[in-house]
Amino acid sequence: MSEYLLERMIEAGVTKICFVISPGKSDIVNYYGGRLGPAAICYVVQAQPNGLCDAIFTALPFIDPCEDVLIGLPDTVWFPREGFRHLPKGRFSFLLFPVTHPEFFDAVVTDSEGAVKEIQVKQRNASSSWIWGAFRLPASVLAELHGLWRERDESDQYIGTLVNAYLGGGGRAEGVFAGEEYVDVGTIQGYRGAVTLLASRTGAPAQTTATGFHGSR
Repeated sequence: MSEYLLERMIEAGVTKICFVISPGKSDIVNYYGGRLGPAAICYVVQAQPNGLCDAIFTALPFIDPCEDVLIGLPDTVWFPREGFRHLPKGRFSFLLFPVTHPEFFDAVVTDSEGAVKEIQVKQRNASSSWIWGAFRLPASVLAELHGLWRERDESDQYIGTLVNAYLGGGGRAEGVFAGEEYVDVGTIQGYRGAVTLLASRTGAPAQTTATGFHGSR
């Protein structure tokens, strides 16, 4: 599954990929090795499963302060393939996807100009049906988020709650409504949904029935 995310990163021009893995994930290292196409690969270990924020910041020491960083979740499948290219360079932006059940994800609320007002983390009756599936930001902004996370006693496990605090302190992020379809493959329902989605996109026959949560514009 993670190959789909890496393909999208490489398509966007990424030349360095960092996997954040748990101590027992040697299978990932064995599978990818040190390179995928034009991109060099490195690995950092998240010692304890302390949430997405901790995982992302584990990679921070290996990121050049002048770089842009693309972040995605390896157990997801989404389209369009060129989605990362829609995220502007040098700015903090989320790639947004429409779904029928935003309460299972992080729904993103924006104003009329696309500025992010709030991220509703797995919230019932979410006021937006658009969720973030990937994001891009300058390394300097990532460092700001890390500093804020430390100030908040590293209490944020979800990136959404941390971003809300960042926005509340005067930070800015934008939502880009360029996503078409999104599936989280972390459940059996999501896996079935991914199989059907990929079959519809590639023309290959589906091997199971889709019951996952995804939408299309």
